[in-house]
Order: sequence, then C-alpha cells, then structure tokens
Amino acid sequence: MKNSYFDLIDQSYYFPQEGFDLKNDTLTFHGISLKHLIDKYGTPFRFIYLPKIGDQIKKARNLFNRAINKHDYQGSYNYCYCTKCNHFSHVVSEALKHNVHLETSSEFDIDLILNLLKEKKINKSRTIICNGYKTPSYLKKIVGLQELGFTNVIVVLDSKTELERLTSEAGKNVIKVGIRMAINEEPQSSYYTSRLGIRENEVIDFFTKEIKDNLKVELKMLHFFVDSGIKDSLYYWGEFQKALKIYVDLKKESENLDAFNLGGGFPIRNNLGFEYDYEYIINEIVKNIKEACVNDNVPEPDIYTEFGKYTVGESGAIIFEVLEQKEQNDTETWYIINNSLMNTIPDAWSIHEKFILLPINKWGNEYQRANIGGISCDHSDYYNSEDLNQEVLLPKYSNKDKEPLYLGFFHTGAYQDAISGYGGIKHCLIPSPKQVIIDRDEKGNIIDYVYRNEQSAEDMFKLLGYHKDK
Repeated sequence: MKNSYFDLIDQSYYFPQEGFDLKNDTLTFHGISLKHLIDKYGTPFRFIYLPKIGDQIKKARNLFNRAINKHDYQGSYNYCYCTKCNHFSHVVSEALKHNVHLETSSEFDIDLILNLLKEKKINKSRTIICNGYKTPSYLKKIVGLQELGFTNVIVVLDSKTELERLTSEAGKNVIKVGIRMAINEEPQSSYYTSRLGIRENEVIDFFTKEIKDNLKVELKMLHFFVDSGIKDSLYYWGEFQKALKIYVDLKKESENLDAFNLGGGFPIRNNLGFEYDYEYIINEIVKNIKEACVNDNVPEPDIYTEFGKYTVGESGAIIFEVLEQKEQNDTETWYIINNSLMNTIPDAWSIHEKFILLPINKWGNEYQRANIGGISCDHSDYYNSEDLNQEVLLPKYSNKDKEPLYLGFFHTGAYQDAISGYGGIKHCLIPSPKQVIIDRDEKGNIIDYVYRNEQSAEDMFKLLGYHKDK
C-alpha cells in the first residue's frame, strides 16, 4: 500500500501543478528551489515572488478583453490594484509596471499616491478611485490631488453625507464622483445589509435630488461590491442584476455616467484541489452588462475591477522550521514551528482563512495527521485543518533526524503583513520574520535578496518606550 506523503498528494490531486513541483525530493515554487533559499537565508522567512503579480494582471486583463471582443462590447476594461492588500513598495511598483490604476481606502493612501508621483512611478493622468469612509482629512487630501493636477480622481460616495462635505471642501472645483450601492449580505451573515454604501432603494432619489443639477460634481461611476466575492451563485448574480438595473436607470438620467465598478472578489487558490472558471465568470459578467444596456438602449459602460488579493495573494509564502514534535496524547501530534502563526498569518486564526500548506522536504516519508503550533503562549496559535480535508496531513519525522522538517504556507501575499502590523509590536514580542524578494531578470534568471532582516528586540523596545532617543 502506498502511504508516503508524495503518494498522498499524487493520488489526491493533479500534481505537479502550476507553481508547485518536486526537484531532488524537495518542493519548488515556480521553478525556485525552496531548500536553496532555506540554506541561504535560514528560517523563518517570508518571500514575495514578483513575476506572479504581473501574471495575474495579464490573465484577468486578457480574459476580460477576450469577452469584450466576443460580445462586441463597446466599453473598455480597467484593472485597478487595491493598495490596502499589500502596501510594500516592491509590490505596488511591480503592479504599476503593468499599467494598473489604483484604489485607495484611507487618507494615508493619498500620501502613498503622492510618494509614487514624487518617485515618477505614476503621472497625474492615472485613475485614482477613492473608496472607504471619507473623514474630513481624507476629503481634504483627495481635493488636494485634484488641485495638484490629477485629472482622473473618482470619489466613490460611501454615505450620503459625504457629498456635502466633499463639495464644501472642494470649493469651486468640479469633482468626479461615484456612488457605492449597499448590497444585501448572504443569509449566514451577522447583519442583513452592508454598512458600506448607499441603500439600493435610495440611490436614484439621492442622485436626482443631490447630484443631477449640482454643478460642483459629475457622476462617473456606479460601484458594486459583494464581500464574499465573485461566485457563480444565485446570491451573487441576484445582487449583480440589482446593480445593473440601477446603473441603467441612472444612465438614463446622467450623461456623464460611464463606468460600472465590480469592486474586488476574484478568489485565489487556497488548496491544491481549487477549481474556479475565471473565463466563464468573466464572460457572464460582460454578457449580462451588454444585454442589460442593449435592452434599455443605453451605452455599455467601461468596466472597472479592484483586484487586491487576486493580484498579490498567490505571489507570497512563508517558510518555517519544525522545532519539535510533541505527542500530547494517544491521538494528537503537534509540530511546533519557529515563529507565531498568529503574528505571521493572522487571517488563519482571525477569520479561519486557509492557505496552501506543504512540506518543503521529506516527501518520501510516511504521513500522519498533525497539529501545527506556534511558539507563543496563546492557545489560539495553531493551524490544524485544511480547506478540503478538515485535517492537516504531513510527513512523519523524528526529533533525532539530522535535517529538520520545513513547512511552507503559500499564497499568503495579501493582507497578512498589514493585519499583523509589520515592524510593530508583536504578540509575545515574537518578531516579524525576514523578508526576501524574488524576481527574474530579462533572461529569466532568478534574482533574490533580503528586503529586510528579522525585526529585532531593540526595534520593539524603542516602540515600547524602553530606549528613548537622547
């Protein structure tokens, strides 16, 4: 009977598959030897594989443009990157190489936009979509962009009260705005209607009374976003059709309205058995928008998406060493890793997000069920269920083995550093791990380097006020 870890994966999934393969009995990621990186940099370390970002952008853009051509769709497709998913300079810069527009969610994102302008990574014609609740300082900075000469800033109104505050701040400037439609959440949600946006049955009335004859603003966009993502479900298509109906009704009253924003929501692979027909979903989106507009004799809008997790999620991973195997009772085995899961992949414990978990070595060993524990003192610092199996199966090993077992959590490139507060105070003062950047030159050769070393105790002590600057 075959019972090695390799046999388990080979019999359960198609393997090798995109991004993952074995070479010399150890795991590779997009052709990169992870064991080589471990030997070079030690563990734990987090890495970003920059070429994957461009691959994702090109994939979505190509599929949308193919659907547009197929249906003779008259609008254009516009790819926006959500900076909140990963703010690091190397990530945003890589996305900008592929001519994406940008979406902001807070006033501090505007400072990032200004920094990108200063570094000549964007120009003032780049489309900037401003989402999120608009505090007075956020509105001030948005207006500041327009006064600086940015010509394609679109302020998506999240609340009806934002319009008056925006026009008051803008003075004589004419501001391009969008309206975010509040959606009804899925039945299992803790609340019925999203707090984000303006109620569906109030959108038309709000436009008619507050925007239509307002010389200070022009409506450019309807924004529609489902938090649970773009899925082939009755729920998603139901909300989508509501948004299309509102767009058509608005367009009949608004000459300037020409953009329909789907927000974000494309999923990424979180297990080796992941299946999602991107081409079919995109084709249905374009076809449905086309049909709605043709049926009501209005022009097809430009389509915008705000992909964050989809853009960067699959480019990231974090590698750990198993420090010790502990048998806590007759049925439970614990693999203790050399950092905290709560600190490094907070989505795993906060919202029970699943990632692709694979060993780097020992694929020829027998496998067993295991719980993975971090080194913090918190009982929540663990990972013990996969999205498909509801349990973690990993190679067996002995604490006496000369070579440790190494584990990788893959497709962790979105949100983890932002949520855990990279470089800040960490639970149990367990530091942020080393960060490694991986790229390829024009000939396809691998380039890897340390972006930042592991956070030091001194860094945290300064933040805590123990070592004040003299």
